[in-house]
Amino acid sequence: MNIVLASASPSRRSILNSAGVEPVIHPADVDEDALIAGLPKVDPDKVVAALAEAKARKVAPDHPDDIVIGCDSMLLLDGELQGKPRSAAATVERWRRQRGRTAELITGHCVVGPGGARSVTVSRTAVVFADVSDADIEAYAATGEPWQCAGAFTLEALGGWFIDRIEGDPSNVIGLSLPVVRRAIYELGHDVNEFWKPVDAAGKD
Repeated sequence: MNIVLASASPSRRSILNSAGVEPVIHPADVDEDALIAGLPKVDPDKVVAALAEAKARKVAPDHPDDIVIGCDSMLLLDGELQGKPRSAAATVERWRRQRGRTAELITGHCVVGPGGARSVTVSRTAVVFADVSDADIEAYAATGEPWQCAGAFTLEALGGWFIDRIEGDPSNVIGLSLPVVRRAIYELGHDVNEFWKPVDAAGKD
């Protein structure tokens, strides 16, 4: 049995790698904008949960004997969900709005196990943005790093310079909450150690 990640996100893969798991990478082909447009006006948690579930359910039929994880993250600022900026100009505009302020990074998780049993959970983490200079905002936007990131930042790379603190689960901000996934794996009747990579004991006493 494997863990299958329904995402091409290197950040999510890195979280699992650091936690001893080498996931099968199977990105879900989901039109996120169309899915959001088709949803009734609902609360932010339900939006990210619906996106995560759509991704997991898209991939799960191809991996009936594995555990499939679908995730989606968005930033809640001024009562509005912010997705990926996708360009330098949009990144600059976003950062000029959010610098010096606090917002919530919301990540939806859908974990599907063998037989189709699934757990859908949403996790929130408060992010306190630094009062970043215009020069740093423009330089950061020009790198391209934040273009495909919810909230227009990364916590674990260059964007870490511009986050004063977080309140809550740090892995959730990166895009996949290990506590949420652990609880889901338990609900599906498994233990997380079943998915750890074998440790190479060569050369050890």
